[in-house]
Amino acid sequence: MSERANAFYSSLITHHFSTAFMEESFLDGRVRVLLGDITGQNVDAIVNAANSTLLGGGGVDGAIHRAGGAQILEECREIRRTRLPDGLPTGEAVMTNGGLLAARYVIHTVGPIYGRHGGREAEQLARCYQNSLRLAAESNLASIAFPSISTGAFGYPRAEAARVSSRAVADFLKGETSISEVRLIFFQPSDLKVFIESHKFDNREQGKVDASSG
Repeated sequence: MSERANAFYSSLITHHFSTAFMEESFLDGRVRVLLGDITGQNVDAIVNAANSTLLGGGGVDGAIHRAGGAQILEECREIRRTRLPDGLPTGEAVMTNGGLLAARYVIHTVGPIYGRHGGREAEQLARCYQNSLRLAAESNLASIAFPSISTGAFGYPRAEAARVSSRAVADFLKGETSISEVRLIFFQPSDLKVFIESHKFDNREQGKVDASSG
C-alpha cells in the first residue's frame, strides 16, 4: 500500500476512534451529550434552532425542515397565521408535529444573536432550553433532543453557551421528574469537545461511555 493510502486509512481510523466514544452522561443518566445528527434522533421531540419567521432557514433549521417534510412548515405557517403574526420571540418555544422525522414532535425556539440583546444573551439562551423543556413536560413527553442553540450563525461563543445551557437544563430537571432523557447533540467533534470541557453539570466525574451502546 502506498504511503499516501496508508496516511488516508490512518486518518479514517483516527477519526473513528476519536468520535465513536464521544458521549458522556450526567445527572444520573438523564442527560446524554453526544455526537450525532439531530434529525435522526429517535426521541419524543427534537428542538429546532429556528428563526423568528418559523418558515425555515439554514443550518439546523433547514436540515430539520428538509428531513421532516412539508407538514412541519404547514403547521409553522398556521401558527404564524393564528397565534404569532409577528413571529416567534427570542427565548420562546412552540411545537409542531415531526412530519417524516423519527421524533414525534418538533419544538421550535429562537436563540439570541450574540451581541444584540443588550447583555441579556445568557438569559435569553437559558429561556430557549427551559421553555422547550417546559413545553415538552406540559405535553407529557419523556425524551427530548437539543442541538447547540445559537452557536452557529448567531455567533454565541461555544464555551459560554455550554455553561449557560447546562445550568438551564440542570435547573429545570431538578424540579421536573417527567422528562427521563435529555440529549444534547453536537454535529462536530470540536463542538462536543468544547462542551465537555465547559459544562456546569454537577457530576462532572462521570466517564465516557461507548456511543454505539445507545
